Amino acid sequence: MILEHALLPVVAGRETEFEEAFAQAKEIVAAVPGFAGLTLSRCLERPSGYLLLVQWERLEDHTEGFRGSPGYQQWRALLHHFYEPFPVVEHFTTVLTA
Repeated sequence: MILEHALLPVVAGRETEFEEAFAQAKEIVAAVPGFAGLTLSRCLERPSGYLLLVQWERLEDHTEGFRGSPGYQQWRALLHHFYEPFPVVEHFTTVLTA
């Protein structure tokens, strides 16, 4: 299992609009083969900061499957204009659990 991690810096004042758009966008990513779930959390100290965690079966399900899909263009159109600056996306694999 791969965990995608993205800190999403949303333009201040557009949080509600972003959350509404994300509710639509999550349906797009959920339809991609290899998608295993996601959580979107809002920062308490910085209300315009969000943490997106997406579980993928394989790295390629995100980097090739999702990003290479027509749905990704819809995702971009719904969400990318909310970010300033554009988020860094990283992928993790589990080393230890408790």
